[in-house]
Amino acid sequence: MPRAELIGLFEMMRSMPPAQSIAEMRANMEAAIAFFNADPPPVGRVESGVAIGDGVTADIIAPPGTPPFPVLIYLHGGGWSIGSPATHGKLARQLCAGAGVLVVNVGYRLAPEYPFPTPHDDCVAAARWVRANGSRFGGDPNRIGVGGDSAGGNLSAAVINALRGAIDFRAALLIYGAFDMVASRRDYDRWAAEEDPVLPKQAMDLMLNAYLSNGVAKDDPRVSPIHGDLRGFPPACLLCGTWDPLLGESRAMHAKLQSLGRESILYEYDGMPHAFVQLPCSEADAAIAAGCEFLRAKLR
Repeated sequence: MPRAELIGLFEMMRSMPPAQSIAEMRANMEAAIAFFNADPPPVGRVESGVAIGDGVTADIIAPPGTPPFPVLIYLHGGGWSIGSPATHGKLARQLCAGAGVLVVNVGYRLAPEYPFPTPHDDCVAAARWVRANGSRFGGDPNRIGVGGDSAGGNLSAAVINALRGAIDFRAALLIYGAFDMVASRRDYDRWAAEEDPVLPKQAMDLMLNAYLSNGVAKDDPRVSPIHGDLRGFPPACLLCGTWDPLLGESRAMHAKLQSLGRESILYEYDGMPHAFVQLPCSEADAAIAAGCEFLRAKLR
């Protein structure tokens, strides 16, 4: 989609009445599935809805070729309250085909029905399941990475922190993640003064309030992984747009990892809002290519 058309899309999105509830946001997300998933790349095979835990399923996507394949545990975005493996089906296939990895696209339980700690604990349990069972689907248990977008980036970092010493993750792909709940709303206007068309303030508030409804402290490392012990963090690749209200968190996470001597690279994409990697634009193509190159290098 040319840049002029993309700007028109953003303006149209900003002019729409804001969603008033999580249920309305879910309906809007479901209505956009065909748009997000148009023209997916071919892959080797897909096993949908594999049960991997209590109330938790995953779509398992294998690349062409002969196993064993390196594994990427993928945790979808959607503010811990919307989204599914289906809404991120094309993105999961792009990572599978581009990086040559077996993608386990996890369907964890969502807030407000299941607030923190359930989504966090589901993702931790999913990672343990992949380590124990991934070889049944052609995965190499010794070459595992984890990644996700937005809330999935948050959960990816939290899973790494929770399983330090239990699973030797080889890579972390963190796509416009929310790494510090204290900063997410506080710094919104600093990075998205015109208000992000994909992640407006009202939507952010609805999702944060749903996930944190049990009263957990915002600086708890399980919900704000930047406050955890990152000294053993695996090599990380962070992707974010410069119009994203979470840009500061990607920059802060990148800086902290580097200050601890961890390997981290940050790619920023000019004028891109939240969730841009699922939009039909050259910046999304470039970001996905960068993420795939990183995964190939670290999971080979």
